[in-house]
Amino acid sequence: MPPPAALLIAAATGPAAMSLSVAAAAHRPPSLRATRRPPRRLRPTRIRAAAAIGGEFGGLGQRRVDAGEFIERLRNVLPGGSWWRLEDGEEAGGGGGRAEASGATAASALRRMWALVAADRWVVFVGFSSLVGAALAEIAIPHLLAASIFSAQNGGAVFYRNAKLLVVLCLISGVFSGVRSCCFGVANMILVKRMREMLFDSILSQLLTVFYLMLGYCFFDEETVGDLTSRLGSDCQQVSRVIGNDLNLIARNLLQGVGALIYLLVLSWPLGTCTMLICATLSTIMLVHGRYQKMAAKFAQEFTASANNVAQEVITLVRTVRVYGTEKQEFKRYAKWLDNLYDVSFRQTMAYGGWSLSLNYLYHSTQVIAVLIGGISIMSGNNWSSLMQSVGASEKVFRLMDLLPSRQLSSKGLRLQKLEGRIQYADVAFSYPSRPTVPILGKLNLTLHPNEVIAIVGLSGSGKSTVVNLLLRVYEPTNGRILVDDVPLSELDIRWFRERIGFVGQEPRLFRMDISSNIKYGCPREVSQEEVEWAAKQAYAHDFIMSLPDGYNTIVDDALLSGGQKQRVAIARALLRKPAILVLDEATSALDAESEHYVKSVITKFSTDPKARRTVIIIAHRLSTIQAADRIIVMESGNIVEDGKHSELIKLDGLYSRLARRQNDALE
Repeated sequence: MPPPAALLIAAATGPAAMSLSVAAAAHRPPSLRATRRPPRRLRPTRIRAAAAIGGEFGGLGQRRVDAGEFIERLRNVLPGGSWWRLEDGEEAGGGGGRAEASGATAASALRRMWALVAADRWVVFVGFSSLVGAALAEIAIPHLLAASIFSAQNGGAVFYRNAKLLVVLCLISGVFSGVRSCCFGVANMILVKRMREMLFDSILSQLLTVFYLMLGYCFFDEETVGDLTSRLGSDCQQVSRVIGNDLNLIARNLLQGVGALIYLLVLSWPLGTCTMLICATLSTIMLVHGRYQKMAAKFAQEFTASANNVAQEVITLVRTVRVYGTEKQEFKRYAKWLDNLYDVSFRQTMAYGGWSLSLNYLYHSTQVIAVLIGGISIMSGNNWSSLMQSVGASEKVFRLMDLLPSRQLSSKGLRLQKLEGRIQYADVAFSYPSRPTVPILGKLNLTLHPNEVIAIVGLSGSGKSTVVNLLLRVYEPTNGRILVDDVPLSELDIRWFRERIGFVGQEPRLFRMDISSNIKYGCPREVSQEEVEWAAKQAYAHDFIMSLPDGYNTIVDDALLSGGQKQRVAIARALLRKPAILVLDEATSALDAESEHYVKSVITKFSTDPKARRTVIIIAHRLSTIQAADRIIVMESGNIVEDGKHSELIKLDGLYSRLARRQNDALE
């Protein structure tokens, strides 16, 4: 080819090609960052129910996706995927120091990421195969274009044959590029969805303190809610870019850069007019695609925010979730929003694939820019820096995922024929893992008889609530053991045991749902509305509920009810379970005088009505609410200093008597 012709073509196509490249880079799919916008209600056709649930709550890693199933999902634009359980021998992503400082750590993190999508490896394989095919086709286009120009000088059948081959090659390049974009987009969605599900499963599986032996700190006392939700949100999203973006671009730029340097040929005649037509066509496509992506991104952000809201709510209320054994229910609620996010992202990815196909098909005349894109991108280190950021973000995510599920979540423990409610603390000692030298309980010995109403009082920090937390196995004793009906508590099936306990905490928390559902929350059996109303009446909550606009169907949360109203709803929730053991931990702390009188009547009923009797443990500061208790235990500095009825303790003129006088003086 004459050099002047080559220079003319290069001058004509260079600027337009650069503008097309910049436009293409500007229209990549927007990242799905978490936002605080409230969830938006969509039409039913936009919402898909949650699919298979991962982890111990639904068979993580048991369902695979074959090519036929993927094609069917692609045809219907539906989300899909299977899950992969990491094997025990898999390396942790965070071992060995920071990823930025160690190549071995980066390789380990990449292996962990690959393990998460390994069950759908055919998607990545097809994506890389299409990447190679598209790169080779784009590299060959300038060579075939030069051959067509040479043959046009002589005319004849050779020119038409080369022109036909050029059109076919451009079409092949566009198809391969579209398939590549779709496959890597799907792999990206699979990775982030599976990582979030496994991470959320791992977080739900942890005890409040059981991991201090392994990690040296108390899990939920040291890991803040914001930190955990950040792992679920931004870190998982950052890690997901490795397959869907970083490795994809690095491989493409390497192939195109090296191949274009080998096959680079300068074109022979001006294509300025064709380039202008290409730019006009692409501008139209970009406008349509950009508008669609903007709309899809709004839905994706809303679903991401909804998923993060659920995760933050559950982690904040983890004690309530654990006590009522609703881990599976909350996991499904979180997975539902992830499936909705996956659905919108899948549609967004398909739209990007169609746009990419059109772009690459019309972009064949600007192949020379591939050398600049590949070389400059790799030399500037942008892709490598992004990859290292993703590896760094994966360190904490994989560390949390590698924590083994708590052994108390296993269902291999004993299940008694009937829970009588006899509880014995035998030489029980306890210290918080973060303060091992500060004893909270010191060799506590206490026996609670079946159907006995026992109250535990004392100054703040005396260990009252710790006694209850050890019974619920929120914490484990440092020494000694707890017996329930003469069976060690550690040998009982913890889920079975918690189903038979009613718990009302010091700070009642309600989920954002109707009052009836809040009362039913965590109940191990199906209950009717009549039973719900019965429990509300027992807790003296029925009257104020009926005064609300929608009665029991009123949507509430922590901000919509007063402290006393929330406390009575929580008491109704506990009574609905008809528990063998009822625990009231400062349950009257938020009640006004009238409500306290009602709850005091409930406690009195437990002591006097044979039909209502059960083992009741009351932690209280207000001594007026516990005077009807069968026994009152007075604690000081983690030890029992007094034990007896109200009238007996008043006569002793000890700590209980002093506390009673102080409260009476305060009322006067």
